[in-house]
Amino acid sequence: EVQLVESGGALVQAGGSLRLSCATSGFIFNDYDFAWFRQVPGEEREGVACISRGDEATYYATSVKGRFTISRDNAKNTVYLQMNCLKPEDTAVYYCAADHSQGPPPIQQYLYDYWGRGTQVTVSS
Repeated sequence: EVQLVESGGALVQAGGSLRLSCATSGFIFNDYDFAWFRQVPGEEREGVACISRGDEATYYATSVKGRFTISRDNAKNTVYLQMNCLKPEDTAVYYCAADHSQGPPPIQQYLYDYWGRGTQVTVSS
C-alpha cells in the first residue's frame, strides 16, 4: 500500500521555523520526484518546492525562495521541508506529493501520482 504521511505542522509565531517531514512507503522512493504544495481554504492549492530524483535539483516558488529548503533522504524514504522566517501568509495545509514522470518535477498537480493527507501549519503574527 502506498503511503505518504506528513508531520511536523504546528502553530508557530512569525519569524519562527518548522521542519515538515513526509514519510513514504509502498513504492520505490528513488524513482520519484517529490514536491510540497500548500492550500488555504477557499483558495487554489499552490506549489511550494520540489526536488528531483537523481541529481536532487530543487525548485522553489518565488514566495518562499530563500526561506524554505526541500531535501530528501533516500535511505529513510523521507522528504523534508525546512521552513524559516515564517510569515502569517505561510499559514496553510501542506501536502507532500510524488511524481514518476520523466523530466524535471512538474508544475502541474495532476501529474503527481501519490499524495499525502496534509499537515496544518499556522503562523501567528
